[in-house]
Amino acid sequence: MKNSEIKFNIDLDEKNLPKTITWDATDKESEGAEQTKSISLNVWDNLNHSTLRIDLWTDDMSVVEMKRFYIDILGGMGQTILNSTGDEYMSEEIKELCDRLVKHVNEENNKTK
Repeated sequence: MKNSEIKFNIDLDEKNLPKTITWDATDKESEGAEQTKSISLNVWDNLNHSTLRIDLWTDDMSVVEMKRFYIDILGGMGQTILNSTGDEYMSEEIKELCDRLVKHVNEENNKTK
């Protein structure tokens, strides 16, 4: 049996907020830890039948990047629900939501230019 590992290292500032986030994985294409601005980890809690969430981001992540990050997460979830359950309706609804959110963010960005 193969074992795969993912590691996160979070450096905190004096207020215990993430200053730097690095990650590494045994199956990652490149070798060595890489820096990122944000992570979002969701874990299914079998005992309580609920989701445990960890969302962390550094202070240098812009609002626009954060919005794009979460739109990408939602899009990925839509594809995952299709792959794992075959539920085309749910997948399409999530995709349509993402399309509306992209339009919203683009309109917001155009107003600030």
